[in-house]
Amino acid sequence: MDAGGEAVRPLLFLDVDGPLIPFGGLAPSRRGGTEGSTDAANPLLNRLDPAVGRRLAMLGYELVWATTWDEDANEDVAPRLGLPSLPVLPWPEPSEGDEQDARAGRHWKTRPIVAWASGRAFAWVDDEITRADREWVAAHHDGPALLHHVDPRVGLGPEDFAVLAEWAESPER
Repeated sequence: MDAGGEAVRPLLFLDVDGPLIPFGGLAPSRRGGTEGSTDAANPLLNRLDPAVGRRLAMLGYELVWATTWDEDANEDVAPRLGLPSLPVLPWPEPSEGDEQDARAGRHWKTRPIVAWASGRAFAWVDDEITRADREWVAAHHDGPALLHHVDPRVGLGPEDFAVLAEWAESPER
């Protein structure tokens, strides 16, 4: 709840490559692209499925880009998914902490995501999340968190959306 008694929606940190642009062998026409269409700047954009954008928007989260696409996610990805411009998580300069995280098997995004969330409930979808990330978040984040690994071969699918919806609606969250 915020100061006015309103329920605060949890954050949903979105990675692009893997969760939204799957790397598997699905033909673009099966992922929502137009048969025979290409995008000269990045042909992988044809793998985006507009239905995923609608499903994300209906989940009840506050969406945040957590991707190396940075603002390009708003320019190239969001319109193809039917999403508005979203906040973009800024990445800090590499540090000694990154080296420690790498040695411990943690993703370099983990610390910045926890810092951005600042105790607020969040879910994070990425294809590189590990047990080490979950353990670090549990030890360093004061609020509820769901770190959800997405199979990069298929991207976000019905099972992933079910997990995200159930977690967002859970009273324990």
